[in-house]
Amino acid sequence: MSAIRTALVIGGGIAGHTAAMALQKAGVEASVYEAYPSPADAIGGPIALAANGVAGLRVIGAESAVLDHSYPISRQATQIGAKTIGMPSLADVPAMRIILRRELYAALHELAAERGVETHYGKRLVAADETGAGVTARFDDGTTATADLLIGADGVHSTARRLIDAAAPGPKYTGMLSVDGWSPLEFGDPDVMYFTFGQKAYYLYWRHPEGGTVWGANLPQAEPMSVRDARAVASERWRATLLATYGADSPGGDLIRSTPPERLSATGALFIMPSVPHWSRGRLVLVGDAVHAPSNSSGQGASLSIESAVELAKCLRDAASVDEAVAAYETLRRPRVEGIARRANRVNQTKAPGRLGRAMAAALMPLIIKAAMDPEKTFGPDLRYRIDWDERVAAR
Repeated sequence: MSAIRTALVIGGGIAGHTAAMALQKAGVEASVYEAYPSPADAIGGPIALAANGVAGLRVIGAESAVLDHSYPISRQATQIGAKTIGMPSLADVPAMRIILRRELYAALHELAAERGVETHYGKRLVAADETGAGVTARFDDGTTATADLLIGADGVHSTARRLIDAAAPGPKYTGMLSVDGWSPLEFGDPDVMYFTFGQKAYYLYWRHPEGGTVWGANLPQAEPMSVRDARAVASERWRATLLATYGADSPGGDLIRSTPPERLSATGALFIMPSVPHWSRGRLVLVGDAVHAPSNSSGQGASLSIESAVELAKCLRDAASVDEAVAAYETLRRPRVEGIARRANRVNQTKAPGRLGRAMAAALMPLIIKAAMDPEKTFGPDLRYRIDWDERVAAR
C-alpha cells in the first residue's frame, strides 16, 4: 500500500484529472484545485491524441473519455509547393484520435466526478508550506488545503514550478500563435492530415468525417498573446491577419476565406518548456505541461501528460517514501519526454522557412523521407510505449 495516502492536484486540465483518477487507482485520495472559476468548457481547439496517450487512459479505465468524443486520422502527408508527399506509418498501431480540447477536459472531469474526485474551482495557488508530515497549499482566496503531497499540474505558467525552484526556467514562446477553424469546403482525401508549408508560414488541415475541413494555423507573431487577449479580438480581424499570411496559399487562403466567423477560434501563444532542472522538492512534484511541454510539432503534448500522470501514480503506489517515489518517477520519465521535445524542436524550426528555405525543402523532402524516415525507428518508440500497471516500480 502507498506510503502517500492523500494528494492535492493543482490544475484541472488533462494532466490534473488524469492524475487524480490514476492516484485513486493507486490507493491515494486526491482532490483537484483549479484556478479558473468554472470548467474551461469553451477554451481550446482540436488536439491529437496518439496511440500511447489513449493507452495511458486505458490503464485507468478512462479510454472512453477519448473514444466517445473523437474520430481517427490514420494517414499523414506533407505538402510543400505543388508536392504532396505521403508519410510512412506503422500499420499495426492505432490511428491518432482528434478531439476538441474542451470536450476532453469535460469528459475527464465528468468521469473523475463519477468516481468521487472533488474539483474545487476558483482556487489559485499562491504558496505551499511543508511540514514533516504533509504540505499545505494556500490559495489567493485565503483558503488552504492539506495533504501528504502536492502535485503541480498547472500548465506551462505553473505556480507550483516556481514554488519548487524560484530559479526554474519559464516557458519559451515559439514565435507563433494558434488559430483554428472549420470551413464548409472540402480539400484533400478523407482520413489524411496534411502538414503544409505555405509561402510564409505553416498550417495543417484535414477533412471532418461529418463534412467540411478543419484547419489550424501556426501564425507567426513577434510578441506572445494570452488566451484571453486572443479571444477578445474579433473574428474578422483575425481573418484579415490570417489572409495577410496565408491568402496566397492553396488551399489555405480558401479555407480561411470560407470559414464562418463563429467557427474561427484563436487560442493564444504557443509555448514550449525548456528542460526543467528540478521536477520536485520535498512534498511538491510536477506533472504534464508544468514540467514538459514539447512543441505541438511532436503530436505528443497531451499524450505525454497522460503518461506522466499515470506513471507518477504508479511510483507513488510502490514507493516507501515520497523521496523514493519522485526519484523513480523522474528517472522513468525525463529521458522520454526530453527526447521527444528535442526532435519536435528541430521540426518546429522549419515552420516559417522563407522563400529559399521553402524551395530547398521542396527539393529535398522526398529524399529525406525516403532515406531517413524509417517509421519503426522514428515513430515506433513513441507510439508503442505502454505503461504496465501491474509491474512494480523499483526504487531508484
